Amino acid sequence: MNEHNASDMKQEESPQGAAPQQNTGGNRTLMSVLAYIGPLVIISYLFAKDNPFVKFHIKQGLVLFVIEIVAWFLGMMVWVLWPLVNIVNLITLILSIVGIVNVVKGREKMLPLVGSLAKHFPI
Repeated sequence: MNEHNASDMKQEESPQGAAPQQNTGGNRTLMSVLAYIGPLVIISYLFAKDNPFVKFHIKQGLVLFVIEIVAWFLGMMVWVLWPLVNIVNLITLILSIVGIVNVVKGREKMLPLVGSLAKHFPI
């Protein structure tokens, strides 16, 4: 009878053990979404860079963030390029939204142009 009680206790403990995995999945999604929101990629890098799913999205988010910074500096230095900077910012916004949608759907899908550059980030 003691063996039966011990197996019942193991069954009762397993659902409790599953709860942290669910939190990890939510944390994974949150950290991956933050990777696509400009400077918030730093938070994802600091707290979840060891997770392969988050790492994939951090790399793409970093590429987008670097593109935004370079475009901003060029726009500040050469005012004639300001309309081009606005187009680049719109493209990075659209790519960020696509990346966030991929995160929510649980996909590791490379973004156009950005995905091939993201491979070169050694994280």
